Amino acid sequence: MSERTEPGRREPACPSRRAFLGTAAVASVAFALPQRSTASVRRLAAPVRLGVITDLHHDIMHDGEARLDAFLASMSKRPPDAIVQLGDFAYPIPENESVIRRFNEAHPRSLHVIGNHDLDKGVTKAQCVERFGMPGRHYATDIGGIRLLVLDGNDRGSPSGRGGYPSYVGPEQIAWLKAQLASGEGPVVVACHQPLAGAYAVDNAEEVQGILGDAADRVILAINGHSHVDQLVRVAGVTHLHVNSASYQWVGGDHRHASYPADVHEQHPWISCTCPYRDCLFARITIDPRDLEIRVEGVGSEWVGPSPAQLGVDLHQSLTNGEEIAPRIRDRRISSIRR
Repeated sequence: MSERTEPGRREPACPSRRAFLGTAAVASVAFALPQRSTASVRRLAAPVRLGVITDLHHDIMHDGEARLDAFLASMSKRPPDAIVQLGDFAYPIPENESVIRRFNEAHPRSLHVIGNHDLDKGVTKAQCVERFGMPGRHYATDIGGIRLLVLDGNDRGSPSGRGGYPSYVGPEQIAWLKAQLASGEGPVVVACHQPLAGAYAVDNAEEVQGILGDAADRVILAINGHSHVDQLVRVAGVTHLHVNSASYQWVGGDHRHASYPADVHEQHPWISCTCPYRDCLFARITIDPRDLEIRVEGVGSEWVGPSPAQLGVDLHQSLTNGEEIAPRIRDRRISSIRR
């Protein structure tokens, strides 16, 4: 995720960011799957399972490989139909080739979404696509009857851009998205690194939400990373799940502090601008036609060092410390409304 700026807030002093598997119990949270979308879910022949991780930020964290190992070990025990990383994974540069290869070789369906920090270090989108092994910067793929539409939220040319990292779904993708949603009848999941609704949404979020809302009979879920929070919102009949970072919450240079021993901070200085999670966070998402529900199995953890609240950080006016801002991904059951 990029540095976040809000009216009245000073920019952080830092430049932009770049033995685990916590299973602490977290309460299940219910959220309704709209009744109009149940027909598309019924088309599935069997449950479809996705393993999802985002914002590993391997190049910031000292233990990025261990966190990836925790995710892959969990996925190997109960293999899903695909694994998806939602962006800000690791700079696609030669030094990270082995990390990228480990993810790609861990499952026959290893899928990528481009994050804003995946384009750091002078990496172009074309290089990112090639080095991650993606079909394109945006693409469609079928997983057990689910149509997964992957968007690139890093387009330039936003009429309301505020500088910094782009956060925009441009006209070419908008036309492509409309065409994809106009074809077929099965259920659709939309993935983008930047949120399409909720905190830190793309500049043209209302435009995208309108398009998804017009196809809410098929769009059963939208998933994103970037925000480093555990949030669920519903807009225009579509449920949007913010998948929390695998690694940390960013608090910026005004709140530098030590969470780990001095040698760790010396070798990985940007960790001091974060509140790390002890364990790797990730989620398993199951779309089940039998129960007409979507289940999210998350991971609970703890802060390493002080939390953002203890540091006095108010990250976003719509987010609450201890709720959306927490070292966890909550279990959730998104059930259909039966009539």
